[in-house]
Amino acid sequence: MNTATKAAKSRSVYSSRAEAAGETHSAGPVEEEPPGRAVPTGSFDEDPPGSTATERDRLFGHVPDGAWNDWRWHFRNRLTKVEELASFIPLSSEERAQLKLVTLKYPLSVTPYYLSLINPDDPDDPVRKQAVPSILELTMGMVGREDPLDEKGDSVVPGLVHRYPDRVLMVLTDICPMFCRHCTRKREWRNGGWVRSPAQLEAMLGYIRGHKAIRDVIVSGGDPLTLSTPRLEGVISRIRAIEHVEIIRIGTRFPVVLPQRIDQELCDMLSRYSPIWLNTHFNHHREITPEAAAACDRLLRSGVPVNNQSVLLRGVNDSVAEQMELCHGLLRIKVRPYYLFQCDEVQGTEHLRTPVETGLGIIEGLRGHTSGLAIPTFVIDLPQGGGKVPLQPDYIVAKKKGELLLRNYEGQLFRYRNPRTQPEPVPESLSPLSSADADLLLETGVRVRS
Repeated sequence: MNTATKAAKSRSVYSSRAEAAGETHSAGPVEEEPPGRAVPTGSFDEDPPGSTATERDRLFGHVPDGAWNDWRWHFRNRLTKVEELASFIPLSSEERAQLKLVTLKYPLSVTPYYLSLINPDDPDDPVRKQAVPSILELTMGMVGREDPLDEKGDSVVPGLVHRYPDRVLMVLTDICPMFCRHCTRKREWRNGGWVRSPAQLEAMLGYIRGHKAIRDVIVSGGDPLTLSTPRLEGVISRIRAIEHVEIIRIGTRFPVVLPQRIDQELCDMLSRYSPIWLNTHFNHHREITPEAAAACDRLLRSGVPVNNQSVLLRGVNDSVAEQMELCHGLLRIKVRPYYLFQCDEVQGTEHLRTPVETGLGIIEGLRGHTSGLAIPTFVIDLPQGGGKVPLQPDYIVAKKKGELLLRNYEGQLFRYRNPRTQPEPVPESLSPLSSADADLLLETGVRVRS
């Protein structure tokens, strides 16, 4: 079957269709439509698409602009089977067999939009590594842990992680438009697609109401933007109604993997519940497309600041040059490079992890060679719920009483006088002032002791 015919055929949606029913929170028969209002087949808008993703014309040139610009079409037509993937990306019979084996444990899901960012002729393409399964997910699969951050241990009620004193993490769903191969919640992929039930949601909100130290609520998943906008508003409005909650944050990769989701309806809704901050997840400069830039711009114009949290990935962004290009690209679209995470110790991701020294070398390679605005904080999220620890290259060469020897970004050494914790007492006798110093003090009206 050729590419055009294959792509035109509606694909089976992974069991995350559960979300489409709007109220379903377990696997089972559900409606065919993805979250949000359905778009009838053949009634697409005729708005011009503007600049498009790299391989759209080659892979999806047959898809009408109205469909391509509608996030629901992409969601319905996610690729979830190796045979579908093979119609777009050349795979040998051996590779197909291997990937089918991988997807029995770690399923496949990628949107047509994100697939169009992949160079299908490059098996080492950095965008491909994030979306396409690898046999290394199994052959190295015993390294690491299913829940390395011990979110289960810090869950106070199902779906609510309370690790830090003033903030909580609400996991509303395990459904995502794309299964990122480095995902820290990869363990959830086998659970068939779920959304928190009304009773579970009320338990989470009740806990927040009862703990007044909580001032910051992070809404996450899966991806919370797989919820329809009205349903998401139902959650956000109830969080905002809690008096001691100051900040709401949304963690989502939609601006990267399906930016069409960031429509005006969503932005208008978010603007009603300010302050809301949005953290997204660009890992490579080729993900910064005109569509992604427009999505971030809509959020910003609605009063929603956008930060980026990259994950350091082998063969994707593990060089100074790529991080420089990525961070400069983010600033050009007004997105702040916030965190660069060391990849978590998740089972099935070891082939993508780098040594910690790689991240430190990247930060050192950026510092002094670009604006501080373009330099994220390099962070390890510690296992067993230890929390985030920021790491920086060591610029202190030596210490002695009252002085540091520091190395700058060019490798030059500088002495720096280090003030004591408490000021030194004024000695009984002071060295005499020069005549110039005395004249200056007299001009200011300060009386000088003889």
